[in-house]
Amino acid sequence: MSAPTTPRTTVTEREARQVAEAARQQDWHKPSFAKELFLGRFRLDLIHPHPLPDPESVRRGEEFLAKLRAFCESTIDSARIEREARIPDEVVAGLKELGALGMKIDPEYGGLGLTQLYYNKALALAGSASPAVGALLSAHQSIGVPQPLKIFGTQEQKDAFLPRCARTDISAFLLTEPDVGSDPARLATTAVPDGDDYVLDGVKLWTTNGVVADLLVVMARVPKSEGHKGGITAFVVEATSEGVTVENRNAFMGLRGIENGVTRFHQVRVPAANRIGPEGAGLKIALTTLNTGRLSLPAMCAGSGKWCLKIAREWSAEREQWGKPVALHEAVGSKISFIAATTFALEAVLDLSSQMADEDRNDIRIEAALAKLYGSEMAWKMADELVQIRGGRGYETAESLRARGERAVPAEQMLRDLRINRIFEGSTEIMHLLIAREAVDAHLAVAGDLIDPDKSLSEKAKAGANAGVFYAKWLPKLVAGPGQLPTSYGEFRHGVDLSGHLRYVERTARKLARSTFYAMSRWQGRMETKQGFLGRIVDIGAELFAMSAACVRAELLRGRDEHGREAYQLADAFCRQARIRVEELFGRLWTNTDALDRGVVKGVLGGAYTWLEEGVVDPSDDGPWIADATPGAATRPSERRPYGD
Repeated sequence: MSAPTTPRTTVTEREARQVAEAARQQDWHKPSFAKELFLGRFRLDLIHPHPLPDPESVRRGEEFLAKLRAFCESTIDSARIEREARIPDEVVAGLKELGALGMKIDPEYGGLGLTQLYYNKALALAGSASPAVGALLSAHQSIGVPQPLKIFGTQEQKDAFLPRCARTDISAFLLTEPDVGSDPARLATTAVPDGDDYVLDGVKLWTTNGVVADLLVVMARVPKSEGHKGGITAFVVEATSEGVTVENRNAFMGLRGIENGVTRFHQVRVPAANRIGPEGAGLKIALTTLNTGRLSLPAMCAGSGKWCLKIAREWSAEREQWGKPVALHEAVGSKISFIAATTFALEAVLDLSSQMADEDRNDIRIEAALAKLYGSEMAWKMADELVQIRGGRGYETAESLRARGERAVPAEQMLRDLRINRIFEGSTEIMHLLIAREAVDAHLAVAGDLIDPDKSLSEKAKAGANAGVFYAKWLPKLVAGPGQLPTSYGEFRHGVDLSGHLRYVERTARKLARSTFYAMSRWQGRMETKQGFLGRIVDIGAELFAMSAACVRAELLRGRDEHGREAYQLADAFCRQARIRVEELFGRLWTNTDALDRGVVKGVLGGAYTWLEEGVVDPSDDGPWIADATPGAATRPSERRPYGD
């Protein structure tokens, strides 16, 4: 008999959408290269010349990277972490001693005060030594206590918590619940005001660092009452508080060393002074934190690409088939070329986005989201290609390779470890929708009322007039541009000619904007249901952003006499590969099986094809699909295990 499940909170699609919309950062006070790109405006001036860090931040960053590299090489045993499924206490103690817990925390609070650029370089380095260590550091600093306090915390909160986070305490971020993922409108954990405290009750799932954390950022719903606005609110919670129980340490196909669990709150008293921001601002705080926090994942993805390239190069030169190294066979060589070119592009996207975040001249919310989406998808493909290049040895574990006398290359582990990045911090599907919403923001700002069923006729008429003015100015600009002039972007011709790729980006950005406008005109209010179309629009934009970043980075390296010729070659290869993907995506905008797929899905859910499932056995047990998360006292001992205990 199946166990009982928690009654689900009922929220309509419209209510869920309103909650998500209210949490968005709705204003655009600074220019955005990616936003302009989706509007058909190729603003190369926003990213070229490539922004550069100041010399002092470079000095401090490189100094720390040298120490971190020495520590990774001498102390981090990735094979041991994989084997024991834990990061050893001495590794964490060493990271604390290095100051790695406070890389992004200002020196006045005991941190290192690294820039976003060097923080990401450090994550790539640590993540290459052990992806679990990279995840520990990232979850602690990118979305844990330090980042939201840095942006939204009071001075008293910063004084109280940031010195701890910089040197001794590990933090975690708790939003997801057993029945709540990317739909926070159904959040069930509550924080009920009681005098000078709030009382927390609920269950949180997939709490990365939650098993070992000292401090927690918890999202909970405050009921609306007299004197309390209510809504989803963020709190800093001491993990040692009475009523906090780590009920389970979760295990996964990859990242076996991460301390990810299920945390229960029962009558946990949290001082009102620990509330971050006002009541109801929790989701806005979470989304704002992620604007730059998301860059931690593409940082580790870029690092993974570098490792894949190294192994592919060394192995493919060593392994011979039919009288020559396998790298010289076209079937394998094309995979190596893809890995090399894509690694160059991922680092270009990452460094450009990071430096723009440091300069704070541009709004990079779309750029960071694109970097996360593109990095996680492409890193997975590169690791998959590496496994294929390695053949049976790619599928074999490092321990098995070592046991029979060969180099212990953890290619299959890399594939497993990278898989979660397509789900972490916004799945690919959710990222498509998030980016698409931002990409069409200008359209909704002028014409949104036309498709809003709650608007009156007079409001729709006013919106129609505003839209007419906007589109009368905007649409003619999508007809022609610099991309049609052979002399445009001539400064990108140096042996290899990259100017043609930038002209392609300019032309294609206009084509992308026209396609989006046509789709909005065709589907109007139903546009948001066309998730397949929106996903392809976003993927095209991601490729165009990556092409732009790759060309700008190549020119930067050439100007600094740092492998400029080779950088131009890699940028050229990447852009040619990307253009093929873009053309395929454009073809699938209008020629696809989306409507047919919807029909098949209805048949599957309706049981029309259950006969197709016959002939197999299901090894799953008969437990509930979603675990019981009814608030109440814990019924099992806590599995919390702080490092060093």
